[in-house]
Amino acid sequence: MLNDIQTYMLTVGEQAREAARSMSRAETAAKNGALLAIADALESNAQVLMAENHKDLEAGRQRGLDGAMLDRLDLTEKRIAAMAQGLREVAALSDPVGEITGLTYRPSGIQVGRMRVPLGVIGIIYESRPNVTADAAALCLKSGNACILRGGSEAIHSNKAIADCIRDGLEQAGLPRDAVQLIETTDRAAVGELIRMERYVDVIVPRGGKSLIERITKESRIPVIKHLDGICHVYIDDRCDFEKATKIAMNAKTQRYGVCNAMETLLIADRIAPVLLPELARLYREKGVELRGCPRTLQILPDCIPATEEDWDTEYLAPILSIRVVEGLDEALDHINRHSSQHTEAIVTEDYTRARRFLREVDSSSVMVNASTRFADGYEYGLGAEIGISTDKLHARGPVGLEGLTTQKFIVLGDGHIRT
Repeated sequence: MLNDIQTYMLTVGEQAREAARSMSRAETAAKNGALLAIADALESNAQVLMAENHKDLEAGRQRGLDGAMLDRLDLTEKRIAAMAQGLREVAALSDPVGEITGLTYRPSGIQVGRMRVPLGVIGIIYESRPNVTADAAALCLKSGNACILRGGSEAIHSNKAIADCIRDGLEQAGLPRDAVQLIETTDRAAVGELIRMERYVDVIVPRGGKSLIERITKESRIPVIKHLDGICHVYIDDRCDFEKATKIAMNAKTQRYGVCNAMETLLIADRIAPVLLPELARLYREKGVELRGCPRTLQILPDCIPATEEDWDTEYLAPILSIRVVEGLDEALDHINRHSSQHTEAIVTEDYTRARRFLREVDSSSVMVNASTRFADGYEYGLGAEIGISTDKLHARGPVGLEGLTTQKFIVLGDGHIRT
């Protein structure tokens, strides 16, 4: 059986490498045409997609998947429309491939600059969310890459249906169908093969739970773009606008629970905590959010569950929130720098100097002033979609869109110049 998987993956790799060569020279019009054709196919096949998704949801319920996992798996008509819209927005973005920057003359007379080029073949390993199939394909195609997609077994029917639309759109635009390949086996051995195919794959992007990403990072022979946790913080400063603070703190936690940019820890300045926390607690409890607090929080909210040290380092992905009352900005920064996963942090304040300090001193991939952490998303940042969030510092950081799926090479322009 393993030999069959190895043979299958070898074929996929060879096809992807060949398709990547074609994609690297594809014209922008052809890439945009494919994206628009895929968007149309998704919308016209919405009923088929939802029927296939229903099979995954039923299987998931029988397997005992929790509510957060089923929510990520669910492919509603609204989410299908959002996928199609994302494809159209990616088509409308500027094509980064071939962009030349920094072209300057050297004393020798040559011109030296940098040209943006595709990475090549991108392997994407993800769980639950079928929309990743369309989002990842869109970004890889527009940035001139080929991709190999390995979704979770819990979404196999949904992913196959989406992949059929993608390949039909590619063919309609005259681009190679193998530019996007979905691994159609649910055998986990396929993942092991994919992350060792350095001859065919240039970058691995894992999207899923911490255990998946830790495994991929540990075992991959190929560079990995990743983030492990989304332990996101909102700090409410004592110079905040209470109305803004309430709206942001509620949205960051309750707009959607099972996502990496949801707030997991609320920090609040001690001077305003006795006034603001009781109202926030009332609103959270109306939403069914369990509150876990530090000793000072417990003084203000006696029915709050005591927080443990483990809570400050936990990504709940659930209606659970840890709360810590801090003396001020310095203590908030110290807490964030100790416990953050370097994903997204926000400050709510009307003090310009404190806002500037927060932006400068918080070392995360997204840092916000007076805005919900839920905005840390490729779509909201104007990237059209995202292939993932990177908390690494090389080579991409934050939501990874088109530019993050390219690299640069030096170009030299001469006219018979020789080095003396």
